[in-house]
Amino acid sequence: MRVFLLEDDDAISMGLKYSLEKEGYEVTNAESVMQAKKLWQRDCFDICILDINLPDGNGYDVCKFIKEKEDVPVIFLTASDAEVNVVMGLEMGADDYICKPFRINELMARIRTVLRRAGKRDVDVSAGDTTVEKLGNISIYKSEAKVTMRNEETGDETNVELTALEYRLLLTFCNNKNVVLSRNQLLQDMWDVGGDFVNDNTLTVYIKRLRDKIEQDPSNPQIIRTVRGMGYIVDG
Repeated sequence: MRVFLLEDDDAISMGLKYSLEKEGYEVTNAESVMQAKKLWQRDCFDICILDINLPDGNGYDVCKFIKEKEDVPVIFLTASDAEVNVVMGLEMGADDYICKPFRINELMARIRTVLRRAGKRDVDVSAGDTTVEKLGNISIYKSEAKVTMRNEETGDETNVELTALEYRLLLTFCNNKNVVLSRNQLLQDMWDVGGDFVNDNTLTVYIKRLRDKIEQDPSNPQIIRTVRGMGYIVDG
């Protein structure tokens, strides 16, 4: 699934590209209206994420240009949720909008929704068990961003309510089974577009909160295990 990203802020564009590629999307990034139009003249994409305020124009112009060529889903990034901005974007043919600052998980959910409405197959939507990861009695349904815990005695599953950063931390462990992750590696992976600053002390808090929610005995964790002097590991 190919994503066209138009964003002139380097920090945001790099973070978004990194997060989208981790979810399996192929991302092409442009930083200006001129560059965006040149890319569209020689390539095609499945969905567009467009910033509104750009150095040589605005995302509305690019949206109009794209819609004249092809009916591709568009999500606007806007620094303001003022009604005039929202209405103008929707009248231009946009399918959705999201206000800065935003959570990565929220954007991912909106992308999946827009792709489903457009009849396009999302990277996370597949048959079988490939969208479900198992960690002990924990099940992670990636296509729904949902986590459940199975009761060992009854076999019943209950939802585990995680914050966006807790969920991202769990996914990081899930995607690196049998690999010892250092605290520095975990900190680098917990970048957040919403502006949440995660330092070493905050990471300790998040790991504790996550263990409290998914471990049978948080004082003796069996899912997220500590490797002394090195970091943490989750067994495959």
